Amino acid sequence: MTEFSPRHEIAHLARVELFSPKPQETEDFFTKFLGMYVTRREGQSVYLRGYEDPYQWSLKITESRQSGMGHAALRASSADALERRAKSLTQGNVAGRWSEDEFGFGKTFGFQSPDGHNLQLLWEAEKYVAPADLQSKILSRPSRKPLQGIPVKRIDHLNLMASDVTAVKTSFERHLGFHTTERVVDGEVEIGAWMSSNILGHEVACMRDMTGGRGKMHHVAFYYGTGQHLADAVEMFREYDIRIEAGPDKHGITQGQFLYVFEPGGNRIELFGEAGYLHLDPDSETKTWQMSDIDTGLAIGGAKLPWETYFTYGTPSPLQLDQHIEQFAHFGPGAPAPEVVAAEELAGAPA
Repeated sequence: MTEFSPRHEIAHLARVELFSPKPQETEDFFTKFLGMYVTRREGQSVYLRGYEDPYQWSLKITESRQSGMGHAALRASSADALERRAKSLTQGNVAGRWSEDEFGFGKTFGFQSPDGHNLQLLWEAEKYVAPADLQSKILSRPSRKPLQGIPVKRIDHLNLMASDVTAVKTSFERHLGFHTTERVVDGEVEIGAWMSSNILGHEVACMRDMTGGRGKMHHVAFYYGTGQHLADAVEMFREYDIRIEAGPDKHGITQGQFLYVFEPGGNRIELFGEAGYLHLDPDSETKTWQMSDIDTGLAIGGAKLPWETYFTYGTPSPLQLDQHIEQFAHFGPGAPAPEVVAAEELAGAPA
């Protein structure tokens, strides 16, 4: 009898909760600029979905003192797969608990990554059924394409920041059956890992936090499917003073088209154009990039992803974004990251 393989027991990234100290501005970003639909309001939270997201919501915005990720949930490929993955985590001494308290979703297993990220596994998901005025004539589309902003189709992937990339990667491989498609190393240290549970280049990625922090989110990405939308979106963001970090360009890693911006609450958001390289080969080997080739790995077209934010800023952050940029202005290859001083300390410092 062959040993059971956990590959493909996780279907895809189903949802992400973002914390925001500016919840109305964050909501406006996703609805007015990215065309997402609001499906529910409850307490201090609002639930949204892209027009091709299959479930009741893919994004939850919750008012909070700090920006960051409340949780991210992965949908299993079956009820039995969910039980197996939860059992693997438990047997691996990963503490978790079952709950059933999120709108539109059923039984859920919550746990933390080795670096402290709040993650969840689920199977039961209520499919979105559009009201008459939002029903699409395209049968494979759960709702009509909105007539507002440059609308995203769906949630795409999640990128975490960690003090130890290898520990997070190993946990995803061992317990969730993810395959590491690509990684970046600096000597013996893993700087980044891109992991997939299906044919996409990645559903979850993890990058080393150069500040030594733990449990932060680097970004959550939403999918367009065409590069032209990135060109249109960057003009829109420029016109309306949304902070642009980098792009549009194309990653060498994954070959996906990217545009990075910061939503008003301080979280980094990636807009993903074409999906890039699909992993159809079932026994493909992990591709390893050297840190010396990071410029090509990050941007084939030559865009420079800023060291003062891209490798150091994640949420929650002890600094406001402007303060972070100022403190890390001189950080770069080979230079040690400065000691992080919390925003509260900066505010109280003498002029």
